[in-house]
Amino acid sequence: MIPFVDLRAQYLSIKDEVDAAIQNILNTTQFTLGSEVAAFEEEFAAYSGADIGVGVNTGTSALHLALLAAGVGPGDEVITVPFTFVASVAAIHYTGARPVLVDIDPVTYTMDPAAIEAAITPRTKAIVPVHLYGHPADMAPIMTVARKHGLVVIEDACQAHGAEYDGRRAGSLADMGCFSFYPGKNLGAYGEGGMVTTNDPEFARTVRMLRDWGAEKKYHHVLKGYNMRLEGMQGAILRVKLKYLDRWTENRRAAADRYGKLLPQAGIAAPAARANVRHVYHIYAIRTANRAQLQTALQARGVSTGIHYPFPVHLLPAYADLGYGAGDFPHSEKAAAEELSLPMYPELTADAQEEVVAALADLYPQMNPVRAADLVTQ
Repeated sequence: MIPFVDLRAQYLSIKDEVDAAIQNILNTTQFTLGSEVAAFEEEFAAYSGADIGVGVNTGTSALHLALLAAGVGPGDEVITVPFTFVASVAAIHYTGARPVLVDIDPVTYTMDPAAIEAAITPRTKAIVPVHLYGHPADMAPIMTVARKHGLVVIEDACQAHGAEYDGRRAGSLADMGCFSFYPGKNLGAYGEGGMVTTNDPEFARTVRMLRDWGAEKKYHHVLKGYNMRLEGMQGAILRVKLKYLDRWTENRRAAADRYGKLLPQAGIAAPAARANVRHVYHIYAIRTANRAQLQTALQARGVSTGIHYPFPVHLLPAYADLGYGAGDFPHSEKAAAEELSLPMYPELTADAQEEVVAALADLYPQMNPVRAADLVTQ
């Protein structure tokens, strides 16, 4: 069986360093925050091209606290996309603000900048573009619209560690960037973790207080805060893994290049990337109009796949109260119905990829494929 992702293989490649980092935390008992978290905050912020990093317990918390630091609250509106993991929208809901959705570009799956201006109202406070699958959103026009209207921009970079747009890293492209270190991410903890990156000391100060019960110092609670601190163990593990992130990213990009050469031979369109971005391929997504049938057939052939994501947020029962319906965001809805994620991880071998594509070559043409030329016109 070719797994969708292989976390054990990655652990075994750095086992001695990780085990030593864990033992150090056990020896020092710095289980919550502490020196390893502080060092990781500095190192990951520098890696992302930002001045400051604030570690938190999840990527969702990073989004939530960044929005609060930006002053978002009840009565406000925040613009984002419906084709994303639900956390992008849930974090807005947590602040009491209303999520306002705009459709995606059908080729890159990221926010369509041309759709933003029509969604802005006097209540709009912020924009949250999502760097989906590791492909940065088209940030230049997004920032132009935001600055024109005085809006804060918060990157949802939870899938985009090390991704670049016009030579700048995700997490340094807007007012704040938010990352997840969920185990399956390109830089994953052995548990949960997240971070907010920024160049603004006031945003950082507010997030730092909010993550730790709103305290400026122990028992001095300035804000109504939360318990959203990054654990020392995860900080130590992530410091080890960060040293290898660029190597792992290049392995992912090499695997994506191999897929890009093999898939057209099987009649399958490879996912697109803009010329001015460094795609980090957290997810490698193809499209098919008969996804369930293809996924089942691939599983029977020994190929594990994933779906990211089967429903756009506006069609989930939990968010029916937003008032959107089927047909409101056609590109998001079509992507959600057709996307299928192929195995993608740094340790994926060329032989395994050839097996994946051989299975696809047998199965895909029977199942009404969707090609890149079709996507541009849909």
